[in-house]
Amino acid sequence: MSAAELEMAASRSGAERLAAFARVATTEVDEAADQIGRIFCPHQLQPLQARAPGFYARHNCAAFDGFSINYVAYGGSVTIDPGCLERFFLVQIPLHGSSRIRAGARDLETAPASTASLLSPTVPTRMVWEDCAQLILLLDRRLVEQRAAALSGRAAGTVEFDPAIDFNTETARSLWARLDELMTLAERLGPAGRLSAIAIADWRETLLDLLLNGQQHDLSDAIRTFSGQAERLPSALRAARDCLAANATEPLDLAELACASGIGIRALQLGFRRHFGLSISEMLLDMRLAALHARLSQGAPDCSITDIAFDLGFTHLSRMAGAYREKFGETPSATLRRRLS
Repeated sequence: MSAAELEMAASRSGAERLAAFARVATTEVDEAADQIGRIFCPHQLQPLQARAPGFYARHNCAAFDGFSINYVAYGGSVTIDPGCLERFFLVQIPLHGSSRIRAGARDLETAPASTASLLSPTVPTRMVWEDCAQLILLLDRRLVEQRAAALSGRAAGTVEFDPAIDFNTETARSLWARLDELMTLAERLGPAGRLSAIAIADWRETLLDLLLNGQQHDLSDAIRTFSGQAERLPSALRAARDCLAANATEPLDLAELACASGIGIRALQLGFRRHFGLSISEMLLDMRLAALHARLSQGAPDCSITDIAFDLGFTHLSRMAGAYREKFGETPSATLRRRLS
């Protein structure tokens, strides 16, 4: 996502997002603190002006296994003091308005298409939001710490990120693009919709990779050092590829894949690109496209391409159709029609 596209996305997101997933909508300060505190964590909420003119609070939340995507907005200027988050990491991307954040000893200001924040659970935090709405990714603390341990070759422990996400970097723009895509996907599915376990696992892997390999944190150097094992790979990569193929219709778990191959996750990621010319996710996509083709080639007259695609982990149907056409030279519906003709 380019800087111009980033600004357009932020502008588009100025309207309320995830409206069908409303959890909190109030003009009462105490009610907002209580209800949002139950969803995130207990915190102090205080308008900067005593009578709180124009105050309102909105919190919409689409929850998945291990993470959630949220829209949170406050009218007026408010201080938010959660202390230490304890149970989760928060990525906060301003959609409109601005915020000032003190995370530990660091002070930063965030604004749309400029700077976002990444709050770590062990770092005390205090914020001022000024007529601000933010897209917020919540990631379970254990997921992040366990993945950081696997990437660095260390025992699981605390992970503390640089709290500033700079949208001048390609990694940060990629993170924003994927979170906007996740939010749009949730809106399309709605509260009654479902995301397959495979798709949820893929999203977890994508988000963990973008954060732990893209944003600076206190284990970044250890991960880079541990990744130096990538040269002893061919047999390990064959084992990983075979494991991936055997479980292509199951949720992707990089930790299990690394265990099966006997090398670290980052070494595995680097090895796939070096030796196969594909990322793990690209190879998995190729395998799932093959599985989709096989199922459509044997499809019953009343089978649903959409249902099969979702079962195999595809969530962006037009992107799937394009990849399928590129691989097989025809659309999924054409494959099914040939089977039924």
